[in-house]
Amino acid sequence: MSRNNEKLLQIEHLVKHFKISDSLFKKEYVHAVEDVSFFIYKGETLGLVGESGCGKTTLMKILCGIEQPDSGAVVTGQTIKLGYYAQEIRNDAQAGLAYMKPDMRVIDYIRNTAEYVQTVDGSVSASVMLDRFLFPPEKQYGLLGKLSGGERRRLNLLRVLMEAPNVLILDEPTSGLDPVMQEVFIDFIRSEKKRGKTILLSSHMFHEVDAVCDRIAIIKEGRIAADFSADELKEQKQWIYKVSFETERDYNRFNENDFLCTNKDPNRLTVRLMVDGLNRLIPVLSGLNVTDISEIPYTLEDHFMKFYKKEDELQGEPEGGAGIWEVDEP
Repeated sequence: MSRNNEKLLQIEHLVKHFKISDSLFKKEYVHAVEDVSFFIYKGETLGLVGESGCGKTTLMKILCGIEQPDSGAVVTGQTIKLGYYAQEIRNDAQAGLAYMKPDMRVIDYIRNTAEYVQTVDGSVSASVMLDRFLFPPEKQYGLLGKLSGGERRRLNLLRVLMEAPNVLILDEPTSGLDPVMQEVFIDFIRSEKKRGKTILLSSHMFHEVDAVCDRIAIIKEGRIAADFSADELKEQKQWIYKVSFETERDYNRFNENDFLCTNKDPNRLTVRLMVDGLNRLIPVLSGLNVTDISEIPYTLEDHFMKFYKKEDELQGEPEGGAGIWEVDEP
């Protein structure tokens, strides 16, 4: 990645709690964001990954000023112009340009934002951009009220891109989109990266994050569990193996050990596990009937599961999103 060392966004010790219960004797809070600090360089693409409810959306809303933190600060560059894509589409006129009036034409919805946008190919019209986002001419002159949910999300994403921000904040942008549109999105983000755009992307699509992100942060229970570059991930000294067993007894005996398994399939009698080396694995397998063992490249998903599975399965911590804390009232 080519970038300068200018920090375009800097997040300092953000905290955000939501009250979910308020009785006379006890108050209960969700710790959606808990002492989060990170930065984004100008021209960098940072990916946020984590389970649903881990705090990604709340964090993005704080960055855009939609939510106010309980404490902490967001420091931005002087020339920053944010473009925010939210998962939900508001259906009220107060949503401004995001509002999709049912009797408005698709092309007018985009033209209300901009007639043209600068891309790696130069100035491109709203009509051409709609075509790239799989809205052919006959769709462009149709009404918004006739669009499906997936089409509305796709159109809303294009609207954000037509605003020509220099910082894109994208919350699960390809959720609900078909595989063809997901690839269109990835190609467009790659072209925006070439133009030096700064991007913060949250996604549960690991291949999407792998394809476009320079740096990745794993969010768990409102905190950053890991922050690493894409290059660091490629240099990880971990081995992933897929092992198949002959009998259910062999499969169950293997699972009595405390290996970090990122996937178990009792129907096929297979496990996918992560190890630092073979010294401990080979002696265990030698006493079992193994039908197949194969090495698999280490991926972002494996690194992600290392943080979630290791604590939740091996230490018995409950899985879930942001932590729930109870406070006894005096």
